[in-house]
Amino acid sequence: MNLERFRGSLTALVTPFEDNGDIDIPALERLIDFQLANGSDGLVMCGTTGEGATLSDAQFETLIKATMVRVADRVPVVVGTGSNNTQVAVQQTQRAKELRADAALVVGPYYNKPTQDGYYKHFEAIANRVDLPIIVYNVPGRTSGMIDWRTILRLAIIPNIIAVKEASGSFSQWTQLVRKRPDDFLLFSGDDMLSMSQLAIGGDGVISVVANETPDLMSGMIHASLEGDFEKARKIYLTLFPLMDANFVETNPIPVKCALALMGMIKENYHLPLTKIEEVNRYRMRNILKDIHILSGGSDGKVENEARY
Repeated sequence: MNLERFRGSLTALVTPFEDNGDIDIPALERLIDFQLANGSDGLVMCGTTGEGATLSDAQFETLIKATMVRVADRVPVVVGTGSNNTQVAVQQTQRAKELRADAALVVGPYYNKPTQDGYYKHFEAIANRVDLPIIVYNVPGRTSGMIDWRTILRLAIIPNIIAVKEASGSFSQWTQLVRKRPDDFLLFSGDDMLSMSQLAIGGDGVISVVANETPDLMSGMIHASLEGDFEKARKIYLTLFPLMDANFVETNPIPVKCALALMGMIKENYHLPLTKIEEVNRYRMRNILKDIHILSGGSDGKVENEARY
């Protein structure tokens, strides 16, 4: 398996919705074109940022089919297939394979609060039953449970478990994985604000939220980090920091979808229980987008993509 094609800056893409909650296909195509024209190395669909947990089976299929057609094998497409029900996760991962996804992103089981052995057996069952590359997603802030680095290293031995998206916020966890992982196992930062620091220790890339708004800058920062040019990476990081911070002023993906709506890329629609951003935070987001020259200075929020990208 060519793992090199998965390295770099992968965007955890939002899912654009029509006013009635259906997938907005024209907006999806705009987002994909924007990403691929501006340096993204891959797309991650149906994850946290993509509101995968609130998509119907039909919407999941519509979204992935449209994505695969638009991407046309230019970059890897990773599809979120996680569930706290192992059997459902197996079925969803199998469906992603049938839809020709390049890999599955599988979050640790939430709510059940399994033991470390339970985590291992959950991922083992999925990997053994579906012949598709799997990225383990460790995000205890969402799941209430930490997949320990020792468990991740056990999982790394399974041939089609190829990577971890590490979003625990623990530098100790990240460092242990850098030190002890096998050569054929990838490490992705799952936290934009920590990504440059983590890659200074080691690793292979990021699965990013801020790359929705600024794919070129995030890709530039990640590739500079991977190449050891941390002076360049630091400059980009300091530019992006206010936007990275604002993207989490409310629950992700509320702020980033607000930003993309201000940029004219999507309608600001969500699936309940997520709702539109508070006006004070919309004002903050608009000002940050202007400060880093994504929006023009006018009150209409006109996007400057043509000039900037």
